[in-house]
Amino acid sequence: MALLVAEGLQRRGFACDTADSLSEAEVALDTASYDALVLDLGLPDGDGLPWLANRRALHDTPPAIILTARGALGDRVMGLDAGADDYVVKPVELDELAARLRALLRRPGNRLAPELKVGRLKFDSKARSATVDGRVIDLARREADLLELMMRRAGSVVHREVIENALYSFNDPVTPNAVEAIVSRLRRKLEDVGVLGALHTVRGVGYMLKDGDW
Repeated sequence: MALLVAEGLQRRGFACDTADSLSEAEVALDTASYDALVLDLGLPDGDGLPWLANRRALHDTPPAIILTARGALGDRVMGLDAGADDYVVKPVELDELAARLRALLRRPGNRLAPELKVGRLKFDSKARSATVDGRVIDLARREADLLELMMRRAGSVVHREVIENALYSFNDPVTPNAVEAIVSRLRRKLEDVGVLGALHTVRGVGYMLKDGDW
């Protein structure tokens, strides 16, 4: 189920890692930075509810959606009181789960706005589409993910490691020049629609999207 959910969310623009147990989740959260957490409750090494409450008390933990078969009113109240930001009962359509994640990340203090605009370039985070003066740019999934990331941090250098972590999960095979290849393809597609000199390489560090007349 976790793999199916992760695959479905990846198709909807999220980079996802999966953990088969609470202990694996602990390692992942202590190793990488995440924007959100989707948490089941009945896990092999314990109950996700006290784990979440304890994690909230002791660590900086990202916003969490509980996804579980426990649908009674008392369960939902306990889940929200334990620190969940949303509570979803299985089964759920992946489009709804993705929408709830986007809504969660739009809350104050989080970084996900539904539509981005840098110069003449616009990006719709829900439709996963980019346009320049109304002209649609044909982007592959990871090209769209990269453009969204760069637009959200326009004017700032984004380190190569941050890009790699945003585009790939732990289980994805990543070649040494994977990020460079995606950046190159995205730069070429931007240039094809007249967005020239927007995506800059900061050698030895990463990349930056500059606002300008283009």
